[in-house]
Amino acid sequence: MSSLKAYKYKLYPNKQQAETLQTVLERCRELYNAAVQERRDAYRMSKASITYHRQAAQLPEIKEIRPEYNDIHSQVLQDVLRRVKKAYDDFFRRVKKGQTPGYPRFQGYGRYDSFTYPQSGFSLTEESRVCLSKIGTIKVKMHRDLEGTIKTCTIKRETNHWYIIFTCEVEQKIVYHPSEEVVGIDLGLLHFATLSDGSTIQNPRHLRTNEHKLKKLQEALSRKKRGSKRRRKAAQSVGKAHRHTRNQRKDFHHKEARKLVTQYQIIVFEKLQPANMSKRPKTKQDAETGQYLPNGASAKAGLNKSILDAGWGQFQRIAVNKAEWAGSRIVFVSPKYTSQLCSGCGAIVQKDLEERWHKCSCGCSLDRDHNAALNILRLGLQALTKESQARTEPSEDAPLRSSAIHG
Repeated sequence: MSSLKAYKYKLYPNKQQAETLQTVLERCRELYNAAVQERRDAYRMSKASITYHRQAAQLPEIKEIRPEYNDIHSQVLQDVLRRVKKAYDDFFRRVKKGQTPGYPRFQGYGRYDSFTYPQSGFSLTEESRVCLSKIGTIKVKMHRDLEGTIKTCTIKRETNHWYIIFTCEVEQKIVYHPSEEVVGIDLGLLHFATLSDGSTIQNPRHLRTNEHKLKKLQEALSRKKRGSKRRRKAAQSVGKAHRHTRNQRKDFHHKEARKLVTQYQIIVFEKLQPANMSKRPKTKQDAETGQYLPNGASAKAGLNKSILDAGWGQFQRIAVNKAEWAGSRIVFVSPKYTSQLCSGCGAIVQKDLEERWHKCSCGCSLDRDHNAALNILRLGLQALTKESQARTEPSEDAPLRSSAIHG
């Protein structure tokens, strides 16, 4: 069985090469916006839909009118049009499902930050350099070895840094996890994670830690005149600070996820939806006077920032990816009542968000998050039991130890 794996490396272009990369990126962004505009105009004027193949067939004509597009690899331009197609496919899919459609939008300088060689036009040399068609040979830091067959090559800009991402098809071998331990994990804000054995992972709060510096940089940006070089430089400083915070968070997630998949064979998470949890509260309006009432938006804004700072969704995605290669397994369960149910007797004990200690009439007394982690583990084991019972063939899986339920 094979699967796709991405390898990201930093590029070190000289000044001329950096300008060339930026030029290619700008031309790709221009083509993307033109393709979106063409589709919009066609539907507005004649209710017609334009396909990818029709737009791709126009590329030779575009190159005659705009000779600068001859300096860009043809497959890179085709991939830009495929991105437009994907944006519209996703739009129509959301419409059919009744979700918020989100019509494809034009891409500004800060939103369009990469271009891709989907099949050819790139190669690696022995001197730690990558050769890009119609761009040249650029130094790359290969901090780890590539595995498998390279399928695509993406050049990405992050503030004023450039990176190359190789997507490789890797043969995935069957790996048997050396441990039989299982664990339930409750993700939170006071602690980033509380495990069913009572241990915790501290929340580093990267955004909160760097918030003062970010505020100063943002204030400096707001004072600069729009369109000036100083404003562009200040914007780069803000972007660099955000990138540093983002990299800190991602590094933390990778390290903690690696520890978990190495130690535990089965890891049970709640199926969280951080995007829904961090939504703004709805406005409240008095029925008689029509005046707007307090809705707790100010307090909710601080909570939303903390939820997004924790990055639960990214952490779970990283854990799932690492589990596939480590031989462990991730199970997701419903988060409903995991904090209210007593892990000792199963009774519902109503608690406000401020109450951090769980105490039940059955005598069960422990930390609120620890209680939730035990409930999450119990639900995960129940789901695995039902799954094994539904199998028509006998399972060869190793038996699971449930001793972790009792901490």
